[in-house]
Amino acid sequence: MSCYTIQPLSPLTLPFSSRSFTLPSLQSERHTVHSQPLTTTTLTSITTTTTTTTLSAKPLSESRSQDSWVESLRFQARSNLFLEAILTYIQMTQLGIPPDNFAFPAVLKAVVGLQDLNLGKQIHAHVFKFGYASSWVTVANSLVNLYGKCGDVGDVYKVFERITERDQVSWNSAISALCRFQEWELALEAFRLMLFENVVPSSFTLVSVALACLNLHKHDGLRLGKQVHAYSLRTGNWRTYTNNALMSMYAKLGKVDDSRSLFELFEDRDLVSWNTMISLLSQNDQFLKALLFLRLMVLKGIVPDGVTFASVLPACSHLEMLDRGKEIHAYALKNTDLVENSFVGCALVDMYCNCQQVESGRRVFDGILERNIAIFNAMITGYAQNEHDEKALNLFFQMVALDGIRPNATTMSSVLPASVSCELFSDMEGMHGYVIKRGLDRDKYVQNAIMDMYSRMGKIEISKYIFNCMEQRDIVSWNTLITGYVISGCHDLALNLLNQMQRIELERYGGDDCVDENRILKPNSVTLMTVLPGCSVLAALAKGKEIHAYAVRHLLASDVAVGSALVDMYGKCGCLNLSRRVFDLMPIKNVITWNVLIMAYGMHGKGEEAFEIFKNLATEGEKNIILRPTQVTFIAVFAACSHSGMVNEGLHLFHRMKEDHRVEPAPDHYACVVDLLGRAGRVEEAFELINTMPPEFDKKDAWSSLLGACWMHHNVEIGEIAAKNLFHLEPNVASHYVLLSNIYSSAGLWGKAMEIRKKMKEMGVRKEPGCSWIELGDEVHKFLAGDVLHPQSKLLHGFLETLSERMRKMGYVPDTSCVLHNIDEEEKETMLCGHSEKLAIAFGILNSPPGTTIRVAKNLRVCNDCHIATKFISKIVDREIILRDVRRFHHFRNGTCSCGDYW
Repeated sequence: MSCYTIQPLSPLTLPFSSRSFTLPSLQSERHTVHSQPLTTTTLTSITTTTTTTTLSAKPLSESRSQDSWVESLRFQARSNLFLEAILTYIQMTQLGIPPDNFAFPAVLKAVVGLQDLNLGKQIHAHVFKFGYASSWVTVANSLVNLYGKCGDVGDVYKVFERITERDQVSWNSAISALCRFQEWELALEAFRLMLFENVVPSSFTLVSVALACLNLHKHDGLRLGKQVHAYSLRTGNWRTYTNNALMSMYAKLGKVDDSRSLFELFEDRDLVSWNTMISLLSQNDQFLKALLFLRLMVLKGIVPDGVTFASVLPACSHLEMLDRGKEIHAYALKNTDLVENSFVGCALVDMYCNCQQVESGRRVFDGILERNIAIFNAMITGYAQNEHDEKALNLFFQMVALDGIRPNATTMSSVLPASVSCELFSDMEGMHGYVIKRGLDRDKYVQNAIMDMYSRMGKIEISKYIFNCMEQRDIVSWNTLITGYVISGCHDLALNLLNQMQRIELERYGGDDCVDENRILKPNSVTLMTVLPGCSVLAALAKGKEIHAYAVRHLLASDVAVGSALVDMYGKCGCLNLSRRVFDLMPIKNVITWNVLIMAYGMHGKGEEAFEIFKNLATEGEKNIILRPTQVTFIAVFAACSHSGMVNEGLHLFHRMKEDHRVEPAPDHYACVVDLLGRAGRVEEAFELINTMPPEFDKKDAWSSLLGACWMHHNVEIGEIAAKNLFHLEPNVASHYVLLSNIYSSAGLWGKAMEIRKKMKEMGVRKEPGCSWIELGDEVHKFLAGDVLHPQSKLLHGFLETLSERMRKMGYVPDTSCVLHNIDEEEKETMLCGHSEKLAIAFGILNSPPGTTIRVAKNLRVCNDCHIATKFISKIVDREIILRDVRRFHHFRNGTCSCGDYW
């Protein structure tokens, strides 16, 4: 007989005070035992005290044998009637019936079911008292299981070490407990010792060992996991649940194809096998395959359960396959258990919300009667992701105040973005305080959400502080701060942070060849699509190409979001041919991809080509609904027409867009057409178009376009009307005051111009300073108008004076009308030399090899004098100069500009 030796743990009191329990009738007895409230006492004293229990007239001990009591106890434990099993044990010990090696495992199972460690320790004391501390390994195994599920790893170790003759169950219980405590290396060491002691592992052993392997670093996990797999093959341990565990192991370690091969190799697949396969495919973004396996599963006659649908619905969600999701929902409605399953309910809410069917998601939510935190989180997240911010906040407050459910980290990660986006909610700092009060401020996901919240509030320094204080950062943390810098317009800091992330990870893991790649933080698709616009703004073409190369190397270039961002980046860095090449090579394109290409062609003044691309998109949209032109598409097309003087084509499209393309004209479209007309000098028509806009439309962008047109064409009367409306709608926007002041200055109305400047000063409204960027090597150099702080500023100003003399000899006459100050002509010419784009161009010429293309970006519209001067400079230095202002591109070559002087 296997035996073990164990020391007793001191008995503790049983907390049964102020409670009464009624023992259910037993099938073998006609009498009912009624138990009065038990005083707080120990199980040891219960065996000798019966004053607290009132029995029936005829004591049950007279009519029931020990075997009958034990069998009742075991039946209740097997039936998961844990409380009843405990009461049966108490009653039998009160009546002097000693528990045996069959009773102890049953009552210990009941204790585990109730998760009552103190009660378990008292039973442990009884084990010692009744003499089973040194003779029965089954009892010892039950104790290992007890401490593994209710205690700590130290208790497990003490009990296990005192078993002198361990059997298979002993080792299985110990290994399982170590896995439960996430002691993965110790679990594998225990498995090794088990084999060393010549104890044959079972399928249950291999399941636990596979679980330990999948939680190791990828390199070690795969190496040891394959050994476990080989062992199962060598020993013929080819059980279904072993294979299920091995499938999960391979998938978690990045070997999804190996999981699928294993699945296809064995015949005895059960429901768990299919669920495992569908789940791992869905978790590894192989959504179409997950749906295919669901179909195969049903064809094989396997009936899906809640786990199946909870695993496959995310595939419908990510693919936005609403019809397939509705089919699954209809199936669930036929089965009451599935409808009430909280996992299925959460997955359905998520699926509907991700497919923009928020109201359907809410109906699913309302149909779940017993709501838990998970279903609330799913609905709050659905509202937040679909910009129903007020509803997200209202549901959050309902959850806390009415339903009494405490929010967790997932809740706050969803509700914080909604709080900053909701115009009716202003106490964002209060939400941060609530997070701290709930003790969630150290959670990584909540910290990411708080960083995002402060970034969108314009408090990027607080976001940076939180980031620096984080104990552990994941890729989302880095992406959040990078996004915060982009939102705040700090594109150079965003690029620097990307470099910092890569440098830190290289320093941390660069010399370790065995490190798990999953532990290394690498820029992902979100990182790239976030940071690429920074390259666009700064005209940092070299950095953009570097990011493109990274995307190709790490198989991210085929991602539609990354591809679209690359098309946009190349277009805005002046490389239209590369933009088109990336577009043509993309395997999958969405309407955003087409839109950015149309925008790129428009910015480069190639309106006819942009119009042709639009026609191709419209043709594709007839075949595929997701490629139909959107409101943004028409904004891009109208802008392209405006930059190329294609007034008639733009007007025709505007009047036909609703009938031909089912897109209602919006305020932004009116603003674009006003710009189209105004740029062509048809200012009065543009003014009339604004007057025809529906009264509920926001007209500020249209008035702004009209004011810009009035400045270009010196129309003081309509300019004053436009400015008056803008001062009412946007009183703190500096550009409106500047444009009206410039209109007055160009008309010689210096008094009125001074009045506008004075009004700006009184209101604290400041003009945005002219700023230009140029990339050289790994650095982006920034120049302000009249810049004297750059290390080469003295050299640059001298070079521009020399260039100016050469240009004058070629016929250049400074356009001093661009200097809108009442000063003499010589001062005006001096100010023109200090414009930021001229300084950037001079820097590029002096610091790059002859023949190199100069690429400069500017934050404002290029002035007429700089435009004329750059044409001369391009001819003198024999360089192509690509200048991007706030509106469009100018390609200067051999004394001419691609815009044809129409901008």
